Amino acid sequence: MQPRNMSMSGVVDLAAVKAAQEAKTKAEQARAEAVRQGGGGAVSPADLVIDVDEAGFESDILQRSAEVPVVIDFWAEWCEPCKQLSPVLERLAVEYNGRFLLAKIDVDANQMLMQQFGIQGIPAVFAVVAGQALPLFQGAAGEAQIRQTLDQLVQVAEERFGLTGLTVDPDAAPGGGGAAPEAEEPVGPYDALLEAAVQALDAGDLGGAIQAYKNVLTDDPGNPEAQLGLAQAELLHRVQGLDPQQVRANAAGNPKDVEAQITAADLDLVGGHVEDAFGRLIETVGRTAGDDRDAVRVRLLELFEVVGADDPRVVAARRALARALF
Repeated sequence: MQPRNMSMSGVVDLAAVKAAQEAKTKAEQARAEAVRQGGGGAVSPADLVIDVDEAGFESDILQRSAEVPVVIDFWAEWCEPCKQLSPVLERLAVEYNGRFLLAKIDVDANQMLMQQFGIQGIPAVFAVVAGQALPLFQGAAGEAQIRQTLDQLVQVAEERFGLTGLTVDPDAAPGGGGAAPEAEEPVGPYDALLEAAVQALDAGDLGGAIQAYKNVLTDDPGNPEAQLGLAQAELLHRVQGLDPQQVRANAAGNPKDVEAQITAADLDLVGGHVEDAFGRLIETVGRTAGDDRDAVRVRLLELFEVVGADDPRVVAARRALARALF
């Protein structure tokens, strides 16, 4: 069976926006609680690979995923590809020095977990980040491919959820957990405002979320979390209450109507049709001029912010936009 890589970027929708921000908030709360209870110290390299069963799944994987990405290796004694893959994952767990934790689950002894993850064959590798499960690949993958996937995982865990991993001390006793920090981690200056934005999203108050993000950006214009959150919340606010069928009919029937194309592009993006949204606006740039063209260009740049500057779809669309403009 050929490995199947996951996409770390995904599409943009209300559920994804809320889930990411909720998970980040929960991760921060869990880390603070771990510090209060004397956790969060250095671990031994031997603690980076653990065996997990159904009884320990919540404490060993879900709770730990609030401080470090947890990679799950589903395996069985009779599985020959597992015997090739597992040693590689174990070696990389130590090599990555705490940037992820490897949890090994024997599917024969933990059938319920196998069913809950929807696993059809082994080896199968998943990750849990801040309580969010992510499929990584299935089948025996090559080491270069595994490294690329792990690099993506730890990058997403740090950038989206603030998970920087575990501190590893070669001299720490296995299972010791290290010494507790002397003081709690300081609370960031904008944490309360960012949490207020998440709570507003939970309540369906997109206007309140927008204002909360703007409050952060008033004092810290370059805050990346607030910039991304504001772009997403404003997009969702714009499409709230629209009739998708009518919007698309208007855009199809009036290709020169700038507002119709801009609104349809918003709906495209929220629905996960990223390339369609970008392509629609780039085509509109090519057939407009003056204020109309500038309005389309500005909206396209706003949608770039929602998806992320490093996304390959954004990089390609920027090049296409430049060609349309010049």
